[in-house]
Amino acid sequence: MKQYYGTGKRKSSIARVFLRPGKGHIVVNGKDFQEYFRGVFRSVQALEPLKAVGAAGRYDAHITVKGGGLTGQADAIKLGIARALVNLDPSFRTELKRKGYLTRDSRIVERKKYGLRKARRAPQYSKR
Repeated sequence: MKQYYGTGKRKSSIARVFLRPGKGHIVVNGKDFQEYFRGVFRSVQALEPLKAVGAAGRYDAHITVKGGGLTGQADAIKLGIARALVNLDPSFRTELKRKGYLTRDSRIVERKKYGLRKARRAPQYSKR
């Protein structure tokens, strides 16, 4: 059985997505997709690349994701699914690119600087 792979990253989350022909069953870290995300709104958006190319019920996805929180993981899964779909059929690239599913969101947490409380937050000033 042929499988297609895509890696997705967002903040500190990394998702490995394997697509195989099937009935649309999605497993994340050994759990069912709905059970893993439990009503997180962004998790529904993670499956949008499948809907965009009309492959929603035709492929099973086996996903391993680690790092970050649920929102970052959902966005990492979205990018991973989109990249796996491009590996599956390169003609999907134009539609996925047009809708922005192949763009990696590069925003990450800025490092803390010495002399400051956070990345940019200075200690509170006291006049007296």
